Formats: sequence, C-alpha cells, structure tokens
Amino acid sequence: MLKSSWDKIELYLISLWLLFLLIIIVTIDIPICFDDNCSFIGFKKIFTSNITPFLALCFLIIGIICVFRFKYKISGSEQTPITIKKIENKNYEHLTFLSTYIIPLIAFDLTKPKYLVVLIILLIAIGAIYLKTNLFYSNPTLAILGYRIYRADAKFRTENRSNIILISRENLEVNHNVSYRKIDENIYYVRE
Repeated sequence: MLKSSWDKIELYLISLWLLFLLIIIVTIDIPICFDDNCSFIGFKKIFTSNITPFLALCFLIIGIICVFRFKYKISGSEQTPITIKKIENKNYEHLTFLSTYIIPLIAFDLTKPKYLVVLIILLIAIGAIYLKTNLFYSNPTLAILGYRIYRADAKFRTENRSNIILISRENLEVNHNVSYRKIDENIYYVRE
C-alpha cells in the first residue's frame, strides 16, 4: 500500500497532529478587550503576530487531510485472510512517541526564532529516523482515532511470518482470521 516515502511522511505528519494543536494553543496571541473604547487592530496585525500558530494550523489541516487519505488507502481491496498464531499488544508504543517527543518539544519557547529553528530541525531529524527505522506506525494520533498496534506471528496462504506489526481498529486474538492490506515490508493494516 505505502509504495513511497511520501506515504510514510504523511503518517509521520499525522503523528504530529497533537504537537501542532499544542503549538497553536501555546503561541496564539489574539488581543481581547472588553472595554468601551476598544477597536479592531486589523487582520494584518493579527496575522503578523501569529505566524507560528498559523503555520501550525496549516500543518494541522494537512494532517487532517492525511488522515482521510490513510483511511481511503486502507479501505481498498484486501488480500486473502491470514490466521494469527501469536499476538502481543504494543499500544504502549503510542505513548512512547508522545512522551518522548511531543511533550518535550512543546516546552520550547516558540516565541523566539532560534527555538523555532531548533524545533524544525528536530522534527525533520525525528521524521528521518522514524522513516528509516519504519517506526512511523507508532502514532499517537492513530491511537486517538481508535487504532491499535500488535506484534504478531501469522500464517499467510503460502508461509508463516514472525514479528509482523498489525494495525487494527479491532481487538485481535490468537486464531482470529483477518483480512490485510500491506503497509510496508512487515507492517499490515488488518480487519476481521
């Protein structure tokens, strides 16, 4: 299914959805006045004082589009069912990404340009690592959307495969027969 690095980049952007939302909350600066002599400062002034949250909003919207693209891609035709022979829940990997990367990154002082540059460099480096190591499935946004991660051994039509990653919206157990869509070499989206 994910034939290019762009598809993996989209999953990485989806994983940063929460970070972009938090950046908007932390950095937005819209003056609010309830006094009688208040006046509107203008859209230009609001935009120039909110470039960082505006960019975060753009990436948040791109992330939402990527979620819909992911759902569309996994909804296509499925392969012959496989049988799960051994399974282990790996949902904690969503929290690992969140606690290791998202939470510390929001602590940057994003009002200062040098910290913004450092954040961008770190996001690019983390993305490169996640793509090279195929950990893009460890995605807190997918967890929020109801997807679960499993490590499993399964019997395919012509062979047995070990230590594969299964992403599913359902609770999976041993001896379940599931249809699958290949995401990457050892990563599959499955459903009963």
